[in-house]
Amino acid sequence: MRPTSPASFAHFMDAKPVVSLTPKIVAQDALGSLGDGSAHHEPIVLPKDSLKYVDALRRMLVIRRAEERIADGVADGTIACPCHLAIGQEAPAVGLALHLRSSDRAFGAHRSHAHFLAMGGSLHGLFAEVLGRDTGVSRGMGGSMHLIARENGFHGSVPIVGATIPIAVGAGLAAKMDRRGDVAVSFFGDGATEEGGFHESMNLARVLDAPILFVCENNLFSSHLHIGLRQPSNSIARYGDAHGVPAATVDGNDVVAVAETVASALETMRRSGGPFLLECITYRWRGHVGHREDEDVGVARKKDHVLWKGRDPIGRLARALEAFGQLSTDQFASMDADVAHEIDDAWKRAMQDPFPGKSQLLARVYADLRGAR
Repeated sequence: MRPTSPASFAHFMDAKPVVSLTPKIVAQDALGSLGDGSAHHEPIVLPKDSLKYVDALRRMLVIRRAEERIADGVADGTIACPCHLAIGQEAPAVGLALHLRSSDRAFGAHRSHAHFLAMGGSLHGLFAEVLGRDTGVSRGMGGSMHLIARENGFHGSVPIVGATIPIAVGAGLAAKMDRRGDVAVSFFGDGATEEGGFHESMNLARVLDAPILFVCENNLFSSHLHIGLRQPSNSIARYGDAHGVPAATVDGNDVVAVAETVASALETMRRSGGPFLLECITYRWRGHVGHREDEDVGVARKKDHVLWKGRDPIGRLARALEAFGQLSTDQFASMDADVAHEIDDAWKRAMQDPFPGKSQLLARVYADLRGAR
């Protein structure tokens, strides 16, 4: 390449920009009202067997109250590790967990408190982990983003965006070879679909016919960037067409819609194998990381989360159960109080637990291979 001459360099310096440096949202709106926070505030529609959704409501309450306690701990400095909260998007995790077996193999990402708890992970173990205590699920060495409850089918979460997606494909292939009708599940956000590993994983899962459920919790933001600034469409389900994978888009704040779509997909996958892509449209009330609602990693947020609070998955389900005669206002208050007591008890226990000893700093990071030969 020829060096820039002084004249052309001066011309460049004097030139006025021909395009605005302020990005505009230009994505095709494929979601319609599902992507509009002012819509779908009404109670959800319950099926005839609605009693099981009382349990779903309690699971979502546990997640909400647990994360609110974690947020308080981040705010007052009790918790030092980064915490990515799923407050406002509890329904996808719970709707899916209603139909999973402990022998299934689910994998999370950096925002996986909800997945861990929905699948039966220990509340005390989660609190102890974010507090860095020896009794945490990763022995206090992993923090908020390294969770595991293998006995419940949750095989781990990691901070690296998209990193567990190809691992989940391997688990799906293993499930296929085991021939027990088990499936693998990969939870990720819309930002992870911009990683090459996601597309390679979708392609490989289709070629291998691996029974893996790809679950995209599309909350419309990757850190502080709206999906319209990053992709030509605001829907992730379109990638199903690209890879020959059946796909569906649902209201991710409607636990019934999630659960019924999952039930149908899993029935086919357990019987015939093959992957499925489920896109759940939702929204996180808190910023990308931390306890605050007004910023994403130092960038001021728009107040769209205020609109999305009207689509609260907990409130919509509670009102529907009340209208269906399955749960009174007093019963909901009693449930919430019981959950609060459970949260308090787990938190107090975790706060009293010891930190890992200094000798564990290396012992839990490096394998001791002495004598292995």
